[in-house]
Amino acid sequence: MTLDEAIQSLVNLIKSVSPNAEIKTTKMSEEEARISVTVGAAEVQPIRDATFQPVLDLLSKEGLDIQVLVYDKDHPPEIG
Repeated sequence: MTLDEAIQSLVNLIKSVSPNAEIKTTKMSEEEARISVTVGAAEVQPIRDATFQPVLDLLSKEGLDIQVLVYDKDHPPEIG
């Protein structure tokens, strides 16, 4: 599986849990990426739960390190 395929698979999974999620992807290398997800508070944990095992499987079986960071849109992280 390529990194792009893995990212798309996770994005599809996230969208199945939260169709209105705001998603931003960033590739760091050929094997690493970050998916930042912004959703309502009630959807944070369901997305974390849904992506937990697939992310571990991608790391252990495919050698792809993809972080899924989920943020509450009403309480975004402070930067700086």
